[in-house]
Formats: sequence, structure tokens, C-alpha cells
Amino acid sequence: MIANRMRMGGALALDYTTHFLVIAGGGQGGGRMGGGGGAGGLRSSWGSVSGGGASALAALTLIAGSVYTVTIGAGGTGGTSTSKGGSGANSTLSGSGITTISSTGGGGGGCFVGESPTTGGSGGGRGGYPADTAGAAGLAGQGYSGGRASTTVYKAGGGGGSWSVGVNGIGNNAGAGGEGTVSNITGTSYRWAAGGGGSLTATGLSGAGGLGGGGGGGNSNANEVGQAGAGGINAGQNGLTNKNGGYGGANTGSGGGGGMHTSGIGGTGGSGTVILRIATSIYTGTHTGSPVITTSGDDTIMRFTGSGSYTA
Repeated sequence: MIANRMRMGGALALDYTTHFLVIAGGGQGGGRMGGGGGAGGLRSSWGSVSGGGASALAALTLIAGSVYTVTIGAGGTGGTSTSKGGSGANSTLSGSGITTISSTGGGGGGCFVGESPTTGGSGGGRGGYPADTAGAAGLAGQGYSGGRASTTVYKAGGGGGSWSVGVNGIGNNAGAGGEGTVSNITGTSYRWAAGGGGSLTATGLSGAGGLGGGGGGGNSNANEVGQAGAGGINAGQNGLTNKNGGYGGANTGSGGGGGMHTSGIGGTGGSGTVILRIATSIYTGTHTGSPVITTSGDDTIMRFTGSGSYTA
């Protein structure tokens, strides 16, 4: 919808609305019987929903000639075999005349050695000990909480996803990551911002990554590693037989899988993304960075995989 008109170099320029999807970096899985990393927060104006079950936000009105800055959050990293996973970094969209859209990085998964998971856009899953303890909370309007440790100890919870909570560890199995949210803002339906799978001690199945690119939990047995979550624009990684968790898919905002007892390291979180959908008839083509530019119907889609800007 056209809002205002202004003169630029003698030509008539138009202010206009654009739809957006802003996803933060996913959290890293925890080390040593670690919980899955939480998904990066997801905020969207496209379709009917945003992250955490919230309704979609209003589209933005861009001011002709103004520069809109995109910052892409990195996935969480830095955790070790004896620590919780690192949290993901925030992604933002800012500029003249709009309220900055900021999505919060996913929380790191908890660790066996007493390090609790971290709250984030979606919360990290609880490490496998102490038994029956909760995962970290997600943020309203962005994502869900991580899963609980099992009641029988040593089975971690999955990281929270933008569409559903992380699965609790149960019985002999660690919890899977929460699912990512379906969006077709690019013209193709993908899931975005899923949680990573949890891990465990000695025997049992490690948790699968959530649908949308979550990394699987690590395991020393090739038949028991957690599988990466399908359905994202970029694949996550299966859990590894060296006990390390798999990474979250690049630019999906998905969490990494937890590392297995005793030496496993959590998989790194997937980086975030910012996507803009603009009517082709008014798209200016002026930008910095290297966004992936495609079309769908009457619209042009800019998918930023690294930081940059767009001039309306």
C-alpha cells in the first residue's frame, strides 16, 4: 500500500509497504550429555503467524530514499565438553520511520556438569542431569521453551523451536528439538528456526534436530546418533559418532545438537537471516551486502545471509 509521495531528482518516488521475516542465530548445543540449542527468535509479517504462536506482525512502510539496515546474528558457539552452549546473536532490521525489528538469539543448551540452559528467542534444552529439571524459556512472540531432562536421569531435552517446545528426554532416549515455523515468504515453503536435539550417556537414542534445520544430538553409536531436522532451506547436520552434536543449518536460525557424555561438544547454532518481500514494480535494486535476490509472482524477494542494507 502506498503511503506518501516525494520528489527525488525530479522523479516522483513512492513510500511503500514491505513484508519481512527476521530470524536470529540459533543456540549451540550443550556439552557432555548436553541439551539441544534453542532456535533463534522468529518475527514475521508474512502469513498468519510469527514465532512462539503469536500472530503475524504488521508489514512495514518504507520511506522512499531511506536506507534500511540489516544485521544478521551468528549462531552460538564457544561451548566446550564441560559447559553449556553459547547463545546465538540477535538479528535486526532498522531504519527511518519504522520500529526496529529485533529477534533474539537462541539459548544455549545445558550441560551435565550443572550449567543450566539459557533463555533466548527459543530456550535451550536441559542437560541430562539433574533429572526432571526444566529447559530454559523462550521469549513471547519469538519462540518456545527447551525440553526437560528425563525423570530417569542422563537423557537431555531438545532445544525449543519457533513453532513448538523442545521434546523432553524420556525413557532411554534424549529429546528432539522443537519444530521450526513454516513460511513461504520466499515463494517456496520452508521451515525456519528449529531446535537442536539433546544427547545422553552410554546407551539410547540421541535426539533428532527439529524440522527446519536443527542439528542432531551426538552419540558414539552410528545407529543412535540424532538425525538432522529436514525441511529447512539449508540442511543441519546429523549428530556425530565422535560424540559431538551436529550443527544447525546455515541461515535457518536453528539450534545445534547436544554433545554426548563424557567428551562431546555441542553443535554450533545456525546463523540467522532477514528476508524482505517487495512489489517488483517499486523495488529499487539498491543494496549493500550480497543478498540472494529472487522473484515470486509480482514480488521481489531479498534474502540476506549476511549483514547489509536496502535503499527504498
